[in-house]
Order: sequence, then C-alpha cells, then structure tokens
Amino acid sequence: MSIPADHSRGSASRPPSKPQSKNPIQSMLSLPPQWLHMYGDFITKNAHQVSQIESALRSLTYIIPGRFRDAEIASETLHSGIQLLSLYHDAVLRGAVTKIPGLSPKIPTPHTRYTRFWTAKSRLYRRIALLLQIVQYTELLWEMAAKRKGERIRWRVVIVLEIIKAVCRLLLMRVTNSRPLVTPTLPEREPIPPDVDSTDEDTLKELMGEDTTETNEPAKAVYEHEWMMPRTGSSLPSLPNPSDIGSYLMGRVLTADDIKPAAKLLNTLSRPGQTAEILHILAPLAYAIAMSRSKNKRSWTPWLIGISMEYAARQLRERGLRSTALENEEWGKRYWAAGWWTMRGAFYENVTRNVIRGVRRRMPSIVSGILEDYEYLWENYYFSTSA
Repeated sequence: MSIPADHSRGSASRPPSKPQSKNPIQSMLSLPPQWLHMYGDFITKNAHQVSQIESALRSLTYIIPGRFRDAEIASETLHSGIQLLSLYHDAVLRGAVTKIPGLSPKIPTPHTRYTRFWTAKSRLYRRIALLLQIVQYTELLWEMAAKRKGERIRWRVVIVLEIIKAVCRLLLMRVTNSRPLVTPTLPEREPIPPDVDSTDEDTLKELMGEDTTETNEPAKAVYEHEWMMPRTGSSLPSLPNPSDIGSYLMGRVLTADDIKPAAKLLNTLSRPGQTAEILHILAPLAYAIAMSRSKNKRSWTPWLIGISMEYAARQLRERGLRSTALENEEWGKRYWAAGWWTMRGAFYENVTRNVIRGVRRRMPSIVSGILEDYEYLWENYYFSTSA
C-alpha cells in the first residue's frame, strides 16, 4: 500500500522536538554536591592556611569572656562545631593526599600508618571510629543541654554517652583482632608546611649553594627541593649543604617500624593484655555510674573505683621486648591522661580545688578570671575533665 506523498512530505518536514527543560527540583538538589566539591578543592589548595584558622578559632573559644556561664551552650556549640568541621577537613585532606604529594610527609608516623591501614581495610572500623570521634567532640555540649532538664536527666545522658564510647572501643578492639586502641582512632592530620613559591631560578641558586632572597615564611631545606629539567620534565634531587649533612642523613634514616607492615605496628594482645584493655575501656563508665548514684560530691568511693580500675589496667599491661614503639607511645599518652583524675570527684573537691583557689589569689585579674570560669566548668560538668 503506498503512502500519500503529502503525508510523507509532512512527516519529513516536521521540526525536531525541543529538549525537555531540566526539572528545577533536580537542579536544586545537584547544587549541594557541587558546593561541597568546590569547598573541598578550596580546603585542599589552602590546607596550611585552613589549619591556622582552625587553631586560632579553637584557641579563641577557650578565652572568650563568659564562655562557661551565661553563654556556655553557645560557646560550646561553637567549639564543637569547629571540632566537627576540622574532622571533615581531615577527611577531605586524607582523600587529597594521594593526588597532591606535597600534602603527604615522606615518612608518616606509625600512628598515621596504622590508622590509615585500618580505615582503608575495614569500613566498619572507619564508621565506628568516626562515631566515637563525633561523640567525644560533642559530649560536653550534650551534657550542658541535659543539665537544663535536671540532674537526673544529665546523669542519664552522661551514662548513655559513656556506654556508646565503651561499645565503640570494644568493637574497635574486636575489628583489629584484639589489638590495643590508639588515640585518636582516626588518622591525625600531618603538619602541612606553607607553600613556598620559588621559581626555577631560585631553586637553581640553592642547588649551586648561593643565597636567595629571604622571605617571611620559613623556607624548606635545600635538599628538600627538587629541580625539574625543562626539556625532559625529570626531577633531580638536590644535594645538602656541607653544614647540614646530619639533618640530611637523619631525614632519610628508616627504622624498623618504618618498614614493618602497618598491621604489625601493634601486636595482638594476650589474655592479660586483653583484660587490661577492657578495664581501661570500662573505667570511665564505672566511674560515671558510681558518681550518678553518689549523693555526696566529696565521697571517695566513685573516685577510688575509677582509679583502681585504671591502676589494675596498668599493672596487667604487656611489657618487655614484645611491646612495639606505637604501643609504648599509646601507654605514654594514657599515663599523661591519668592526670585528669586529680581534677575529678572527691580528689578535686577535697584537694585540687583548694590548691587552684590559692594560686588564683596570687594571679593577675585577667588570669584569675579565666581560672574562675574554668573552676565553674570543672565543678559542674563531668565531661570537662574526661580524658
């Protein structure tokens, strides 16, 4: 059957249909990922400046007037927000380390190697460690908010938060095959040197041992620079100054931990070691429960329960040649953190508070005011002295 000519001609001359306009809702939903990507690029390109700003803001939250009384929740919200923002920046910079060699140190620390290994190997470890870090950054803010509902609600919130932290730590211990915990559980941000914008001519002068123009920012050592060959694009390492041979050699020395597999930086714990780690994890929870049931702040019972569990953990820990450098470093941190027990419970009420008040009377008014604000914090909030 033949098709009419007019009909075929009309179908051939029909203009193409216009593409459908994009849904405005989809356009709006696509904006936040774009903004996050742009923000991540900005953080990556200005990592050193961002770290300086974070440090300055974090320090400011400790000394702003009225931090702990009338504006306690507002200032603690600011402090917690800065900590959470830093946590996000750490995640962005960890993802950029492989793309930008300048952000990554030549020899990472054992702690960085160990935590990077487990965050890359186990998604469960990464999520639990992130939850634990978030709880630690916001625990004081939760306690301040709960205190406005009454002391009973406050202690319930404290115990729930301590239970969450204890469960997270026990799960991390399980995921790592009964290895001791490290502090913090996520990789720390490595020190980021400021960018030194030097031209090829300045680099060549340094290679030849000539002086270059001094700048306000601290410059890298000569042997840390590489000179790019203009024709082939290959890089040549520079030689050290004769007076800087020691630093040059020490920067290239590899220890046993540097070549050891990341999983072997911490040994699997034996039965006594596991008991010590569990006691260390449960000590804050036991102390919080005892404090919630004690009606007298000067009672020594809760404090003795907590410090006894910490002491038992230290006595049961594994020592000797089997201990690794990272394990010894972690226990060194725990020894320093044990000093917070002098700021808790009955020891603070009966001993430390009188010492602090005596020191405060001899200080200038500015320092005395800051100490007075901190006294209010130490006396009224459990997590203010939580390690």
